[in-house]
Amino acid sequence: MRRSTLAAAVAGTVLVPTLAYAEDAVSPGLFTANNVWMMLCAGLVFIMHLGFASLESGLTRAKNTTNILFKNTFIISAGILTYALMGFNLMYPGDFNGFFGFAGFGLSAGFDEGANTPAYASGGYTYWTDFLFQAMFAATAATIVSGAVAERVKLSSFMIFAAIFVAIVYPIAGSWKWGGGWLDGMGFYDFAGSTLVHSVGGWGALAGAMLLGPRLGKYTKDRMNPIPGSSMPLAAVGVFLLWLGWFGFNGGSVLSADPVLTSFTLVTTSIAAASGALAAMTASWFAAGKPDLSMSLNGILAGLVGITAGADTVSLLGAVIIGLVAGGLVVGSVLMFDKIKIDDPVGAISVHLTCGIWGTLAVGIFSTNPEHSFVTQLIGVLAYGAFTFAAAMAIFGVLKATMGIRVGEAEELEGLDLAEHGAHAYDFGGGATVKGIEDELVPGSALARAKLAESQG
Repeated sequence: MRRSTLAAAVAGTVLVPTLAYAEDAVSPGLFTANNVWMMLCAGLVFIMHLGFASLESGLTRAKNTTNILFKNTFIISAGILTYALMGFNLMYPGDFNGFFGFAGFGLSAGFDEGANTPAYASGGYTYWTDFLFQAMFAATAATIVSGAVAERVKLSSFMIFAAIFVAIVYPIAGSWKWGGGWLDGMGFYDFAGSTLVHSVGGWGALAGAMLLGPRLGKYTKDRMNPIPGSSMPLAAVGVFLLWLGWFGFNGGSVLSADPVLTSFTLVTTSIAAASGALAAMTASWFAAGKPDLSMSLNGILAGLVGITAGADTVSLLGAVIIGLVAGGLVVGSVLMFDKIKIDDPVGAISVHLTCGIWGTLAVGIFSTNPEHSFVTQLIGVLAYGAFTFAAAMAIFGVLKATMGIRVGEAEELEGLDLAEHGAHAYDFGGGATVKGIEDELVPGSALARAKLAESQG
């Protein structure tokens, strides 16, 4: 997915975007149809943020729901503004050295002559639609991190991280491929972002989860204690909203309303999602002895993430295999991260990082384009992993050393809704009270010892 870049800014910027079709091969009708489709896809990707908010809320405890929703509200709002301020021009700087470039602050180029004509992107969309579509993608990367650090991250620290991540880290990484950078020159391929969006977010999520540590009571010396979410119906609604949004995520990445390629891309996307669901159902049933809904839902997302890198270039059989492998991988990955005691309440690292890597490498295996190479795909995966993980560790590390990134023990136990917001998401009967901290004390914790000492006089 690569947008056309504008030539150098013309002198005498006009105050109103121009619309001219002069001597262009694309008719006004086709240009309009393409642009409307791209705007609709931007709206579908926006709906994915509702899906993430619902999924995260459903898979975490009720006492943290307001906090989850607040973070998701902040991410999309701050993400759009920071991407407009600098992210868009970092990601698409025009001619640059392939590693870093910057076309300037703001969106003034949208008023340049030709910015909103068929000449801008071969008649696929206008400059304004380009920005809107890309901004929806940018905010998604930080939303992935939100789920992995849920229920114990300090709100102010997360807000700072998310703003920096969307404004700087994600755009620089994106420029290497979609902005015409060094990986694009090597032939690295990522159609809609298995790596550029999902793995980038996944590496950030892994860094955050590692530095934060697990939730209180999640792991003991010899076992893992499941912490059930508050609403499986809400989690299911979230996943199906995400599946719907993926029609815009992948369908819009065709960058026009091309009827054949768009419809084919949506078919491979859905086939991989369905295959991922069935594989995760089977794998989790075999592993746990009973069918697991949360694993099945994550299997859908695993298939979607896996197919995103090559949705336009793999066969239907390839889409099935990619989805099946992704569905099995997500189950194994969740179990593996629990085994090494990296706590991820919603499985974001397994879905977006593990399956994002798989989907990117799968292009080198299943692509029908002979120019796509497994070795080149591997180089891209390693490069993005090294850069993004190091950047996320640096941001979280500085925040941890200065203002802290984790709430206190008492705040975590009583819930971030009350501790961070002074409000509950749910108030049944008009008189809901805070559950006593003593009901959720972790054996052996500082609070447990203090409570025991107090009770013994």
